[in-house]
Amino acid sequence: MGPLLAAVLQLLALMGALALVYVPLGTYMARVYSSDKHLRVEKWIYKGIGADPDTEMRWPAYLRGVLAFSAAGVLFLYLLQRLQGVLPGSLGFEAVNPAQSFNTAVSFVTNTNWQSYYGEQTMGHVVQTAGLAVQNFVSAAVGIAIAVALVRGFARSRTGEIGNFWADLVRGTVRVLVPIAAIAALVLVACGAIQNFSGIHEVGQFMGGSQQWNGGAVASQEAIKELGTNGGGYFNANSAHPFENPTAFTNLFEIFLILLIPFALTRTFGVMVGSVKQGYAILATMGTIWLGFTALMMWTEFAHHGPALQAAGAAMEGKEVRFGVGGSSIFAVATTLTSTGAVDSFHSSFTGLGGGITMLSMMLGEIAPGGTGSGLYGMLIMAIIAVFIAGLMVGRTPEYLGKKIGSREIKLAAVYILITPALVLVFSAASMALPTPPHSMLNSGAHGFSEVLYAFTSAANNNGSAFAGLNANTDWFNTMTGLAMLLGRFLPMVFVLALAGSLAGQKPVPVTAGTLRTEKPLFTGLLVGAILIITGLTYFPALALGPLAEGLA
Repeated sequence: MGPLLAAVLQLLALMGALALVYVPLGTYMARVYSSDKHLRVEKWIYKGIGADPDTEMRWPAYLRGVLAFSAAGVLFLYLLQRLQGVLPGSLGFEAVNPAQSFNTAVSFVTNTNWQSYYGEQTMGHVVQTAGLAVQNFVSAAVGIAIAVALVRGFARSRTGEIGNFWADLVRGTVRVLVPIAAIAALVLVACGAIQNFSGIHEVGQFMGGSQQWNGGAVASQEAIKELGTNGGGYFNANSAHPFENPTAFTNLFEIFLILLIPFALTRTFGVMVGSVKQGYAILATMGTIWLGFTALMMWTEFAHHGPALQAAGAAMEGKEVRFGVGGSSIFAVATTLTSTGAVDSFHSSFTGLGGGITMLSMMLGEIAPGGTGSGLYGMLIMAIIAVFIAGLMVGRTPEYLGKKIGSREIKLAAVYILITPALVLVFSAASMALPTPPHSMLNSGAHGFSEVLYAFTSAANNNGSAFAGLNANTDWFNTMTGLAMLLGRFLPMVFVLALAGSLAGQKPVPVTAGTLRTEKPLFTGLLVGAILIITGLTYFPALALGPLAEGLA
């Protein structure tokens, strides 16, 4: 079997597995977030945090809950790292320095999981499990909660109430993420991923010296790392490390976990708004972009341009032989089109155009299918933009799901799509203009610029993957990427929740002969076109200086 055929078969198997779970999981999540019942363990949690889960919130109160919970998470994780030297199970590691502690705390709370450190040489068991792994669960639950709040804005009318943040947070964690992650961890352990609390071991002699490895609760963290589209690995090599990702099967299984919830949430959306066809239209948009980018990535990486690539049979530099070009390409697109940021290969070693695809995947806003929750609400914002464009074409007030898209709604949507590009481009420009930050670049020229552009694209879009080559463990990059992660996560949420409140307060608009049918393939095509054109116009000059210049050289 040739490598290209193997890649296609992997892709077909992945699509089949996602199709099997799409309806049951999506419908289950709709029931979870629509239920008025509380599990016993949930009642204990509500009592412990002093929250009333039955009180409906307007969007400002919902936002205050998100910000307060996230601020507490940043503070707790920062202190946990600063106190690591006196904690049990630290494996002898010292406290993490202040700038890196801030960066890491922000990174995991914002679901970015950017890591400017070697995991196996920096974090002990307590920080990994009580700090990082916990945030993997709750940061993902926050993203789903925001998406569900926006869906309620479409589903409800004549009320400003969009749900209860604390109930959405707890239900997402207890009923969705924990059960699936537990099953996934067992699968990974059965396939060879490690799960223990062992110390540091010397493993043989290499060129006159020994190599050291430490154990850890890797499988359980790997499961939620992928399921929650987090991406922060226990080891520096991330999902290229055999302790995290032992075989070609686990590689495909981890891709399945990455895509599972974001795709299924389109079904949840359809059920909650009372039209599963609307969910299928959003799914078709996401699926079209995902398949298109995967095909493009395979083409760039299988293309044999140059004698070195011809000798290797493909662009194998930086890729694990266990997964090959096919598995690495599927993983790279899945992890950058979502907010996962996990890697099973080094994106810096991809071909120039291949590296550009990973960047463009994030620049789209990670909406195909995107992160847990963030992908759905990002896509719905783009749907509002597409409806607005269609309204301009025919001279009609735009509507979406029975709600008028007026000046307030379009302003909120417009500001949402402008925030992240502004962060990426301003921070990248500042890093290239100042005298010291460029010293962190391993390469010069177009590839060196790509390292910086990728870093801020990853941070502001809450992805967390790195281009490999940039030394980001400096005060400048720790601080600036930390700010990019904070602003890139929470500023858009402000406008999403404000939009949800505005939509929930409207009365439904009756469907007429002039209503744009947003469940039809025509709208799917319009939405795909709007996404690609808006992104292209925004980022093309920056891409032309980096991956395009390198790829066409």
